[in-house]
Amino acid sequence: MSKELSIRQVQDQVDQWIKTIGVRYFNELTNTAVLMEEVGEVARLMARLYGEQSFKREEDALQAKDDLADEMADVFFVLVCLANQTGVDLSEALKKNLEKKTRRDAERHSKNEKLKG
Repeated sequence: MSKELSIRQVQDQVDQWIKTIGVRYFNELTNTAVLMEEVGEVARLMARLYGEQSFKREEDALQAKDDLADEMADVFFVLVCLANQTGVDLSEALKKNLEKKTRRDAERHSKNEKLKG
C-alpha cells in the first residue's frame, strides 16, 4: 500500500486483497461478529493503556501501543469489508455524516459546560 490512501482507494485495495489472497468475503453476519471481536480487542488495550486496568506481563505493556495500532487497523479492515459487501461508499457516507453532525451539533458542544476548561 502507498503511504496515503483515499477512503475509496482503501475500499478498492481491501476488495482486491479479499479476492486474491482472502479467497472471498466472509458473510455479512460473520464479519459483523469479527468486527465486534476486534472492537473488543481495542477496548481491552484502551482499558490497560488509559484506564485503570494493568497488563499481566511487562512485555505486553511495552508492546501495547503497537498492538493498539494493529487492532485499530483490524477494526478498520473489517469495517471496510462490510462497507464493500453492503455497497456503502465510505467516503460519501462520512461526508454526509459530518454534514449531519455539523448541523446537529453546531452549537451543542461549544455551549456544553462540561467541555469547557
